[in-house]
Formats: sequence, structure tokens, C-alpha cells
Amino acid sequence: MIRDSYIKTVIEPFKIKTVEPIKFTNAEERKRILHEAGYNTFLIDAENVLIDLLTDSGTSAMSSKQWAGLLDGDESYAGSKSYHRMHDVVSKITGMKHIIPTHQGRAAEKILFSIVGGEGKVVPNNTHFDTTRANVEFSGALAIDCLNEQGKHPEVIADFKGNMDIARLEEVIQQYGTDRIPLVMITVTNNSGGGQPVSMENIRQTRAVCDKYGLPLFMDACRFAENAYFIKTREQGYADKTPLEIAQEMFSYVDGLTMSAKKDALVNIGGFLAMNDDDLALQCRNLLIVTEGFPTYGGLAGRDLEAIAQGLEEILEEDYLQYRIKSTEYLGRKLDELGVPILMPPGGHAIYLDAKRFLPHIPQEQFPAQSITCALYLDGGIRVVEIGSVMFGRTENGKFIAPDLELVRLAIPRRVYTQSHIDYVIEVVKHVHDRREELKGMRLTYEAPMLRHFTARFAYVD
Repeated sequence: MIRDSYIKTVIEPFKIKTVEPIKFTNAEERKRILHEAGYNTFLIDAENVLIDLLTDSGTSAMSSKQWAGLLDGDESYAGSKSYHRMHDVVSKITGMKHIIPTHQGRAAEKILFSIVGGEGKVVPNNTHFDTTRANVEFSGALAIDCLNEQGKHPEVIADFKGNMDIARLEEVIQQYGTDRIPLVMITVTNNSGGGQPVSMENIRQTRAVCDKYGLPLFMDACRFAENAYFIKTREQGYADKTPLEIAQEMFSYVDGLTMSAKKDALVNIGGFLAMNDDDLALQCRNLLIVTEGFPTYGGLAGRDLEAIAQGLEEILEEDYLQYRIKSTEYLGRKLDELGVPILMPPGGHAIYLDAKRFLPHIPQEQFPAQSITCALYLDGGIRVVEIGSVMFGRTENGKFIAPDLELVRLAIPRRVYTQSHIDYVIEVVKHVHDRREELKGMRLTYEAPMLRHFTARFAYVD
């Protein structure tokens, strides 16, 4: 970390060795491109995007040591040295007995919930993200969110708005009974809740509830390192601990985890399951062989395993984490100063625009967050993602049920964009906000039965 007291600027803790050109488009071109994509930014070709904030998943810039690892990867079908390196690094961080690689996080979720889920089952979480919820519900189980009250109000400033609502968790357990709940899950950081962190105390409290009712606790650990840094800087008693030590304590309270390595492992593909239960691990490996591959490669090349191992070591470097959190905070602080309504305080991997306050004239059933998403592309070629009524809204008995939060996520890829890119984003968001009264509601013209936001098509409401 920077230790000279007279230095205030947090700089990137890396040098740029390789660059990739980006394409500029004009307003007329973007209008045509967005129309052809059905007003869904997922369906826009990447070459037509100037600044891509759609996701931080798999979009990181890998380090020179990670690229070197790609050449050093052992491509043996079974028992490769790259698997053993990845296994040892994950085991050191998580303390888990069984490490099972998968090609990405949703594959780990699919395997886990295919085994423990099913009709009549219930899975509580602080907040399920889209693929987690989809895999729970695809199994026939019910996904229930237990987010604390502070986390439901974007304007409220609190240190740990991603926390599990402990009282609500107990209510769910008592309502459905332990026989119907195969496990409790906790997501760090809480992506759908605005990238907000979960405190160590809340993880301990969740563990205590699980112990009280004899339930396993699993963690969605996609952004565990960012969560560890928030604990270090915000929670009493952790200032002098390293991110690794904090992460190790976090994992000591859980029985297993799913991980998309495409986030905090700084790679473009990969993930894993980790757990302590021998019988469950055996079932997971058996299903893995059918769906992903042999248990020591799990749908990945040896070079991918090598890159994951290196990335997991780099993500816990304190200089990097300070830069990561501070650079995200910079975007949030500048937008807040301009009067743009965002979810406060800024999260770790993204800034979330509060569409309810941004576009109060558009009701949630007309997808205000999607309207903002389209406007950001039209005005500046910026691609972002809706996390609101498109992603989580539903219709029951002819009535639209809106989610608590209506957000637009600006997810920042790791080690990809410089401050000038972010300053450009700020200018475009301000321009959209300045003309917000011109923005119109939207309606669906096509939706898939599950994870509709990936392939849906829209039109503007007249």
C-alpha cells in the first residue's frame, strides 16, 4: 500500500504492456445497432461497444504471470500438475477438503443444485444472483432472498448493506422446515444488492443460525477478495489483518462454496465447487464427469487452471484491492456529486444507478432501468446491464410483481480501463441524466421462460 502520507492519489498498481484498440461509432450508427439488437445490449456485437461495463465476469486483463502460466499449463487429461497447483491455492485460501473445477460458476451451481435441489426444496440467500436463482428454480426448488432492510434502500448509507437478515432467515427456516432446506447460501459481495459487502459478524451470525437448525452453509464466493477488503477497512478488529487472513476466516464459517473464477480470480473462464462433505463431493464429482469432464480438469484446459491459481494469489494483494475499491468509489463519488441517483455507498465491482429515482415518471412495469441502459448506449456507446424488473420482475395471476430494487449496473472490468475512460463514462451518464425526462418506458416483444434478460427483445412504449 502507499505509505507516504503526502501522497493522496491511488494509482494503478500495474503497467500496461499490451493494448487493444476500441471502435468509435456515431449516434446514427448506434441507433441502428440498438434497434437491430431489439434494444437489448446483450445482443450488440462487442466490436460496436466503446466502453463495455456489461459485466466484470471474464472480462479482466490477465497479468504477465498469468499469460506465462498459459504456456506452462499441463494438458494431461487426469492429474495434471496445473490441477494440483490450482487445488493447493484454493485449499490454502478456503480450507476446503474437496476442490472440484468447473468451466464457470453457473456450472458449479448447476451441479450443486441438481443434487441438493428439487421439487419442494427451499434455498434461502441474502440475495440470489440471476444464474444462482435460475439453477435453484430449474431444479424445482424455491429461491428466497433474505436481504437486510438497509440493503433495500439505495439512498441509505451503511457499511454492510449486503448482510443477511438474520431474523428473516429464521422465519424462512421455521416456515418451511429444515427437511425442505438442503442448505443456506450467502453471497459475497452481494451482487444483486448493489455489490454491497457482508460483514464477518453477519457471516458468523448466519453460521450460528445454521448450527441451531442443523443446516449446511454455502457461500457464493465470486467476489470474496473484495468483500475481505471491505471487512478490513470497515469492520472493527480487522484493520491489521491481511486480505488472505480475512478470507480464510470468512471461509472457516461455511461448509462449501461455489466460485466463478471469472470475477475475483482474474481469468476469462473457469470456476469451482469446494466443500468438506465427503458424500456430497462424491455425488458432485460423479455428475461433473457426465457434464463437465474428469474431476481434475472439470471442463477446463490445464492452462486455465494455471491462470486461476495465479489469479487467486494476485487478487489478495493489498495494493491491488486498494486500487480496485478506490477506483470504483471514484466513479460513484463523481456521479453522486453531479446529483445522479446511485445506490450508496459505492460497491466493490460496480456502480448501480437507482432507476426509480432517475426516472420517476416511468413505472417499474415499463422497465425504467432498461430505458437507461439503452440511453447510455445511444448517447455514448457504453454497454451496461439492467438489474431490475427485466431480470427479476415476474407476473402472477395477471399482476406484475416488481423487485425491491430497480438498478442499472455499471460493472468495471478488472485492470482494463483507465481513469480517462471512467471520466468519459461520467460525462455520458450526466448527459443521459440531464435529458432524463425525454426517456420513455419499454415493453417486451419477446422473452424466454428463464433468464429472459439475456435474450429478450423490447420496443418503446408509445
